[in-house]
Amino acid sequence: MAPGISNEKKTEDEQSSKENFIHLCNPHLEKMEEDILYHFALGTGTHDFPALFGDVKFVCVGGSPSRMKAFITYIAEELGLGSPGYEYPNICAGTDRYAMYKVGPVLSVSHGMGIPSISIMLHELIKLLHHAKCSNVTIIRIGTSGGIGLEPGSVVITRQSVDATFKPQFEQVILGKTVIRSTDLDEQLAKELMQCSKEINQFNTVIGSTMCTLDFYEGQGRLDGAICLYTEEEKLQYLKEAYDSGVRNIEMESSVFAAMCNLSGVKAAVVCVTLLNRLRGDQISSSHDILVEYQQRPQRLVGYFIKKRLGKV
Repeated sequence: MAPGISNEKKTEDEQSSKENFIHLCNPHLEKMEEDILYHFALGTGTHDFPALFGDVKFVCVGGSPSRMKAFITYIAEELGLGSPGYEYPNICAGTDRYAMYKVGPVLSVSHGMGIPSISIMLHELIKLLHHAKCSNVTIIRIGTSGGIGLEPGSVVITRQSVDATFKPQFEQVILGKTVIRSTDLDEQLAKELMQCSKEINQFNTVIGSTMCTLDFYEGQGRLDGAICLYTEEEKLQYLKEAYDSGVRNIEMESSVFAAMCNLSGVKAAVVCVTLLNRLRGDQISSSHDILVEYQQRPQRLVGYFIKKRLGKV
């Protein structure tokens, strides 16, 4: 083979190796003429996914629709893509299940509260990115959490998600059988986000394990739910064991988020602010203004990360 042809093929191979497309672990989808993303009110037969979403490189997801709308407004201004006062349309306006907003290469999607809600959203989001032929996508969950041994307002970048017994796994029953999946998150991405936090130097940020529970009250050892059949001493012992195992915050979505992103070949991260230190109490008593500022911290960190990736810092 002539040297010129060999070099050209090598260049093509190098370029293709840099394109990381979404991997769907479902051979049945190939047989479908149309894929209806019911909870997004979108479908491949009614919408041109590559035209609508093909340029997406960053997906930020969070529980609250209003928070994700606020994030798209914020990131649009940070990237110089927005107009003051512009009202970004909800792409999922045909349903009240989730909200979705887009500006440039950034997609902002709400996921509701808890594992079932974010799981449904992720199934359809991952298919959307696949149908849109997106490549090299980074997905980041930005949200709130309860901290363990951290001052309120601290930001936790998740190293790995662990269950309520501190195991780094997501367990699900499928067809009557228990399936266990890994909940590790991209280590390099976590380090990159940590470096971004050091550069903006606005709030305390740590990398640690995040405990993902099935419930806000008993599952997280709270004493203030309608039902509580354990003592305060038992609660504190449990939370201290969690801390000793490396857990720095508690929320209700990270395990399935990590598991599904791993299976789909997507680099992912979880960035959550802590609203309180659970070793000191259970109720969130900070003022509204303080909580609003806390909730903006993951947005500012991830916004800076996106700007840096795009060469706009």
